[in-house]
Parts: sequence; structure tokens; C-alpha cells
Amino acid sequence: MQSSSYSPEEYNQLPDHPGVYKYFNESGDLIYVGKAKSLKKRVSSYFNKNTGVNLKTRRMVKEIRKIEITLVNSEFDALLLENNLIKKSQPRYNILLRDDKTYPYLLITKEHFPRIFPTRKLIPKRGTYFGPFASVKAMNNVLDLIRELFTIRTCKLDLSPYKIDEGKYKVCLEYHIGNCQGPCVGKQAEVNYLKDLEQAKHILKGNLGIAKSYFKQEMQAYAESLEFEKAHRMKEKLDLLEKYQAKSLVANPSISNHDVCTLVSDEKYAYVNYMRVKNGSLIVSKNVELKKKLDESNEELLIAALIRLQDQFNSDAEEVLVNIDITEPIEGLNLTMPKIGDKKKLIELSTKNALFYNKEKALLQGLNQDKKDRVIRQLQQDLSLPEIPDHIECFDNSNIQGTSPVASMVCFLNGKPAVKEYRHYHIKTVEGPNDFASMKEIVTRRYKRLMEEDKPLPKLIVIDGGKGQLSSAVEALQDLGIYGKMPIIGIAKRLEEIYFPGDSYPIHIDKKSESLRLLQRIRDEAHRFAITFHRKVRSKNAFGTQLTAIPGIGESTANRLLSHFKSVKKISQATEEELTEVIGSSRAKALMEWKEKNKGA
Repeated sequence: MQSSSYSPEEYNQLPDHPGVYKYFNESGDLIYVGKAKSLKKRVSSYFNKNTGVNLKTRRMVKEIRKIEITLVNSEFDALLLENNLIKKSQPRYNILLRDDKTYPYLLITKEHFPRIFPTRKLIPKRGTYFGPFASVKAMNNVLDLIRELFTIRTCKLDLSPYKIDEGKYKVCLEYHIGNCQGPCVGKQAEVNYLKDLEQAKHILKGNLGIAKSYFKQEMQAYAESLEFEKAHRMKEKLDLLEKYQAKSLVANPSISNHDVCTLVSDEKYAYVNYMRVKNGSLIVSKNVELKKKLDESNEELLIAALIRLQDQFNSDAEEVLVNIDITEPIEGLNLTMPKIGDKKKLIELSTKNALFYNKEKALLQGLNQDKKDRVIRQLQQDLSLPEIPDHIECFDNSNIQGTSPVASMVCFLNGKPAVKEYRHYHIKTVEGPNDFASMKEIVTRRYKRLMEEDKPLPKLIVIDGGKGQLSSAVEALQDLGIYGKMPIIGIAKRLEEIYFPGDSYPIHIDKKSESLRLLQRIRDEAHRFAITFHRKVRSKNAFGTQLTAIPGIGESTANRLLSHFKSVKKISQATEEELTEVIGSSRAKALMEWKEKNKGA
């Protein structure tokens, strides 16, 4: 493989060769990765003005400042490289599998008398991993089967030969109940243990036929040597294996090693079902959702999902059954759209799963929206509000012993935090610890600004505090001439009492009510936001005080440093040359000496 760079104006110079192209923006960020049978034709299609491309694609093209390409031998190699790059960098305009789960694996350890146990961490040097499994239940079913068929140890003992010879261990309960043959005391040879383990590996790989043949041979051997009790045990294990296979059999056993991948889509999303079938048994079934980014076709979405899922589940399938007719075959990827027979039934089963996943997602989104609507409607009812409170703002003050007074405002839209609308406030007009005056100041500043910018006012204002803070907020609204245009309440922490302006007595909402939980969540979020900001300001002020204690550095120099470097952390990391540019060489030298002296303090 070879890589090279081009500017967008040089796309005509790209080679007519399979490969992967990467688009970078002005900041050097990777924004899109694509694969192509012909790099020249594919990339030029983005810049050809006569080509009808959608709005999102045109927006992406405007951002492109650099193109990098990597040549590969075939389109299939390009698919694999594209998948790895997307997985690693997650570019903004590429479709991503909407699935953040960490899947479980079964690990066969690399040690004497290896163990088998579940894990979600992949550390290759520990041993051989099998999976991932689409669910914990599926993994446990296989693990339970293996433990019923074979006597695999579950202890964590170091069974090195010299430790066994020294007699360091004693048999445990697992030996006495027949789940272990006692390798820790030399009652089982490692060669016999590994023989069983080899058959367990075949089961984990989905090759149940090999394991069945093994038990048949063992059963016959014991019968011929007249060891009928042992032969019967082998028969029981063979029956157990056949019963397990019958449960997972979904197609003709002649369908030996196939993947099935089907897709259904709507305007914004695609829903994919992926299945792995070995010897007619379904060993993996996984649903994923993809969000469309650049109006991709169903073919593109299916191939993208298939490559990533095959990589995720370590597929070695000979053939992939799909429900979409792929117009341009991809060399190295054997795709088939069956019309009749058992393979067609597998496609129907997979498509049914994809459709069900689509409906399930739509239903869940509907339920979540219903819940949000229900909670804010309940809040409207509990507080007798004239409108549904789909826009709520909450205020809180924070100061400790009167130092660094600050405040916060958090905003909730449709019952959810609208983080971009959160605001921090330094208290400017109030001297000393005066929560009431501070509350009046920040409410005034907030709604004076909204009025100046002609932005909508909230449907409900929540004040974190009792009657005193609420009265101060009301005064601010009265001074602005907007009191009565929107409801305002105070919520006291101790008994969760709700105060309305002018009412001597609070109201209490049922402690189990969803509407009270929403108010508590909003209040707690405002408190958290204020406290976090207050700690940051205190830290900054403390650092500023320490700076002014250094000979030659006064308050104006400390402010200049904070203004230039923006944060305490950046000042502490600045070099002497960077400090010199801001405060001069002598002060910079003094500051560096102080930093060195107080390092680690």
C-alpha cells in the first residue's frame, strides 16, 4: 500500500485504482473516509458541479481542504481498510453503528490446565478469546453446556507441575461432586485434560459435529471394552449435545458456514440484522441501527454494516446471504440474494428481526416522548400552571463564608437539560454574603438580556431557596415589568416545600410524584452547576493570591497572566519564554523560580 496527499483542486490527478480516500478540513481534522473501486472516478464525483448531490454532501465538500489516498490491491481490501479507519477515527460524516456495548467473550487461558471464563476485556497475551457473544445469556448457555460435558476446572490455582508434585493443594468441593477430576493433586494428567479442552474449543467455534463424533467414538470404545457405565455417560453427553443443537437449529444442517445480513430503512435511519449460521445452527444474532449522514443508498449502508459486524464477530463465512440486490459485485465478498429454499427462509427470518427492531425502536422513542409529555403535564396540573412548562429555568447562588460569590442558571426544555442554554454568573453589585440581593441581580441580568435580544421567556422559573430568595426574584421581575407574564416558584431543600409569591403557606407535592422528581432534578442540577463554578473561581482566586505574594508580581500582573493564558493550569504549564512575552523577563524568571520551588506542593 502507498499513501499520498492532494488538494481538492488536484482531484483529476488521482489514479484510476482501488483505494481509500480521506477528507480533512481546515483544522486538519479527518471528516470523512471512503472506499472506491476507482479513486479518480469516485472522488471527482464529489466535486463535479453537474452531479446532483444532496445538501449534506455539498456542505461536507465545502469543508474539504486536503485529500489523502491509500492504494490497495482490491475493492475488498479497500472495504477492510475503510472499516478500520472509521472505527479508529469516527469521522463526522461517516455512518457509525449506534451501539456502545462492550460484548462478552469466553477466554481459554494460557497456563497449565487452562481455565474457561467470561470476560469483557481483550488482553491477547492472556490466552485465546472466543466471541464476542451478542448477549450474556447466549454466552452462559454455551459455558453451561461445556461444563456439563467436560470437567474443566474453575479454581484459580497455579497448577505448574512442580507445585502439584510438592503437594501444595488439596481437592475442593468441585472434585467431590464430580465437576473436576482433581488435577491439583495429580489425579488427572494434563494431556487428558487438554484432550477435553480441544473438544470444548470446537463447540465454541460452532463445530458441534466434531464434538459429536468425539463422544460417539468414546462411547463405542468403552462399549467394546465392556465398560458400559462409562459408555452410558458418553451417551448422555452425546444426547445433551444433540439436544443443544436441536434448540439452535434454524435451517438445513447443510448450510454450513454462512452469514445473513438484512436491512430495512426509513428517511433518517437504517436497521440491520446480522446472523451467523454454522451447520444449520444460529450462533450469533445481532441488531444494529445506523444514522444516515450523506443520503447513502441501502446498498452502501448494508455493505458498511456487514463489514463492521463481520470484523466485530470474527466471521470466516464462505457466503453472505442478503436481502438487497447488490448491483456491483465486490471481489472477495461472496454475496447472494436467494430466491427459494432454506436460504430464502433465513433471509425472511433475518428481515423479520430487522423489522421488529425498527418497530421496537419507534415504540421506545414514542414511550420516552409520552413519558416526557406526561411528566411536564403532571407538573402543570400539580402547580396549576396556565401553560405546559416545556421551558423551565432554575437559579441558584453559591458562596462559602462570603468568598467568590457566583450563581448559575440551568434550562430544561421538554423535561430534558438544554446544556447549551446553561449560564454562569459572577455577582457584580453585591458586597459580602447576601443571597437575596445576589438572586435579584442574576434574575434581573438574565431576563433583561432575553428582552433585549427578543428571545422567548420561560414557561416556569424555579428559585432554589425559600420565601426570601423568591421575593428577591419577584422584585427583579417587577422592576423589569414582566412579573405575572410567567409563573415563578421557590423550592426549599429541607422539606421540598413549593412556595408561590404572596402565599404564606407552601404546597407539598406527593413525594412519589414524577413532577416533584423533575423539580428536584432541575434544582440539583442548578446547585451542581453553581458549586462547580464556585470551586473553579475560588481556585483561580487562590492562585491569584499566591501569585501576588511573589516579589515583583502584583495584582495587575496576575490579572494579565490570567487574561492571557485563560486558566491556572495553562499558567502552571507555560515556559519561561511564553511568560516573558506577557510579563517581561524579570517577572517571568521570578515566577519560574516560584513554580520550581512549589512543584508538587
